[in-house]
Amino acid sequence: MSTFAKRERLLLADLLETAGPDAGTLCEGWRTRDLAAHVVVRERRPDAAGGTLVKQLAPRLRKVTAEYAAKPYEELIQLIRTGPPRFSPFQLKQVDEAANIVEFYVHGEDVRRAQPGWSPRELDRVFQDALWLRLERTARLVGRGAPTGLVLRRPDGRTVVARRGTPVVTVTGEPSELLMFAYGRQDAARVDVDGDADAIAELRESRQLGI
Repeated sequence: MSTFAKRERLLLADLLETAGPDAGTLCEGWRTRDLAAHVVVRERRPDAAGGTLVKQLAPRLRKVTAEYAAKPYEELIQLIRTGPPRFSPFQLKQVDEAANIVEFYVHGEDVRRAQPGWSPRELDRVFQDALWLRLERTARLVGRGAPTGLVLRRPDGRTVVARRGTPVVTVTGEPSELLMFAYGRQDAARVDVDGDADAIAELRESRQLGI
């Protein structure tokens, strides 16, 4: 596994363990137990995980996720820490790098930022750049449901267009915060938002951001 993906995996496991099985998260309707089950199913049960993208598989995904959520919480945490099965595609460095850095970072923040008195992590520039690279690659996908034009901008001026259209809303922040915003965590993201007031309100209320 890549350095960043492994680090974020272990941080997520630690956050889930510390919070306990019944703490809130930023994922609507999910407690920490549900989030842990989601992570495990995603990389250990490809026969069900496809339900996030394929409507016909959604009932199976719900069933399998519920089965994992019913397992002892400590077992779920250990499954996250040990990683995917031996022959999983996630064992390949390139796949792990592409698929898991954002997944684990965002879900770690889902746990961290749902707790009282949370504070943001201090992230180094190399990791911020790694997150930016992935945001550049997925911006059109995560922004496709935005009700307005959407531009994501780093403090140094680098930008990516998540959705073309007018009116345009420009969101400025570090890549880590832009990811949280673009993945539907608008209220928890520390960003500056500029544009028409009505467009900003519509974007902030949108449930269509994210994958």
